[in-house]
Amino acid sequence: MTPAPSWPAPSSPGLPAPGEAEYECARAWSALTAAHTRVSGRLSDALGRDFGLTINDFEILLRVDHGPADGSRLGELSFAVPLTQPALSRAVARLAQRGAVARSGVPMDRRGVLITMTPAGQDLLRRAIPVHAAVVRDVLLDRLTPDEQDLLARALSRVAEAG
Repeated sequence: MTPAPSWPAPSSPGLPAPGEAEYECARAWSALTAAHTRVSGRLSDALGRDFGLTINDFEILLRVDHGPADGSRLGELSFAVPLTQPALSRAVARLAQRGAVARSGVPMDRRGVLITMTPAGQDLLRRAIPVHAAVVRDVLLDRLTPDEQDLLARALSRVAEAG
């Protein structure tokens, strides 16, 4: 594992040196992005190799599976999946072509689309979840104590819920 870089003060004449708080912010950001890159790279490899899924495909399936029984609107998924609206629409269309989700119109809204899980999508997700969990445990959680895991989950949940 590559350690997070140390942050020596730059020696740029004429520019004020960042304070300790700014360096701590940069150090935290660097560690977060390095960890995300490592975890997402391994997840991408495993989900792609074993199931032909991208990380975003997995997230779409997970969100739709845990969404309302009558389906999730495309706009609701955009808050959880980091794709533009057109890219999200294409990802859902690919999952629909695979038979993993079904798309239908929203009653009383001709432009709205509801996405629901199909039995094939539920089966795909049920097979992918253990692989996802194994990678997250191996690359991230097993390197932390139970208290650190709890702190990480609580801290990231608070950030995510802040909107």
